[in-house]
Amino acid sequence: MVFSSLEFIFLFLPIFLLIYGASSSKYKNAVIFAGSIFFYSMGFADMGLKAMALYSSLFLLTILFNFIIGEFISHYRKAGRLWLVIGIIFNFWWLIFFKYTGFAFENINGIFNASLPMKNIILPIGISFYTFQNVSYIVDVYRKSAESESSIVNYGAYISMFPQLIAGPIVTYSTVAEQLKERTHTIKKVENGLKTFTIGLGYKVLIANQIGGLWNDLSMIGYQSISAPLAWMGIVAYSFQLYFDFMGYSYMAMGLGELMGFTIPKNFDYPYLSTTMTEFWRRWHITLGSWFREYIYIPLGGNRKGKSKMVRNFLIVWTLTGLWHGASWNFVIWGLTLFSLIMLEKFVIGDFLNKYKIVGHLYMILIIPLTWLLFAITDFKELGIYFTRLVGANGEHVVFEKDYVKYWGIYGKYFIAGIIFSTRIPEFLYKKIKGSVFCSLILLLVFWAAVYCMYKGMNDPFLYFRF
Repeated sequence: MVFSSLEFIFLFLPIFLLIYGASSSKYKNAVIFAGSIFFYSMGFADMGLKAMALYSSLFLLTILFNFIIGEFISHYRKAGRLWLVIGIIFNFWWLIFFKYTGFAFENINGIFNASLPMKNIILPIGISFYTFQNVSYIVDVYRKSAESESSIVNYGAYISMFPQLIAGPIVTYSTVAEQLKERTHTIKKVENGLKTFTIGLGYKVLIANQIGGLWNDLSMIGYQSISAPLAWMGIVAYSFQLYFDFMGYSYMAMGLGELMGFTIPKNFDYPYLSTTMTEFWRRWHITLGSWFREYIYIPLGGNRKGKSKMVRNFLIVWTLTGLWHGASWNFVIWGLTLFSLIMLEKFVIGDFLNKYKIVGHLYMILIIPLTWLLFAITDFKELGIYFTRLVGANGEHVVFEKDYVKYWGIYGKYFIAGIIFSTRIPEFLYKKIKGSVFCSLILLLVFWAAVYCMYKGMNDPFLYFRF
């Protein structure tokens, strides 16, 4: 069950909000906890009751364990470091087991010509996100930058809160600690929450899903059979799809959080307007970048111990960032490519790009789609073929000339929408009309257009669910 589904919008969400609204303040967090566990379990409904029970139980176990670890760290300070280490090992053990066991066995078999048996291990939904939230909590309690939560219900509501459970944003406990204990619910918040949710739904269903059709078409055709212009259109389409897919989810999460009285942090700040890759990653998936900076980069020493240690720390962070996104070598190469670009900017070309903004924007228009290509294609043979198509090599296999004209005719309007909504222009206009009836009518139109697309079977899972 995803946010951009009829089941969520017309069944789960109305029932949840009715129960939540009817509950007294004392029990609202319990409703969030119970409703979120139900929401989580439904993610495994296609696998049967056994899988639903198994993965939900594991999720509840991680919540209970980290709650206890937080209490132990808080109350037994002399052994606090030991409890912290135990907590970190516990959390990352499950992430490593589910996400990287198959990857490790595959590489061992390949290197040593072995035949270690590899079972198909199903990755628990959202484990990359809730693992980071659990770890941030126990680390913050250890550092005394947050007090331990004394209520298992409150802690459970924090970790399992369904708006951000599956694909973030990564919300640290200190961000919502006070809101878990006391928050206000107003008609204005409900109105803003519904508007924000609708905007996110529009980004996901009306832009991301539609322009993503081109990338799917190219996969069906075969990369060796497309022209160079169509190949470039394809990676730009994927770049827009990924952005509006994930940003749409984040907006929906923010809107749903506001319906429950919470302020969920912003996760994007128009990253496609950046002039350097360094700036881009301050604007893209902001909460993930903050997590790596706060819990990996700074503890390693940050930039306080000289340039060589700083470069080492960046290398570790970006290698881990690549692996966090997926257990595949293409993600490692993607992370190392970003590391190389950021180091190049830091020591060589960054000042020039920041000074000459036009050059910086042209540089990013080229670089962003190329880096996302490393992200999109896991098969190195297929990746190599796609790169040859970008430079026009092996053009004899193209199915028909001027294929890009045909596909521009189909998808051109979505490219234009992607360009416009990647800028601040829509936000500026939205703020001007936000309180008007006209704005409400536009959003109502967006909502029902998205519902129509979902009804016609055009709703796809969020891309970041697989990370």
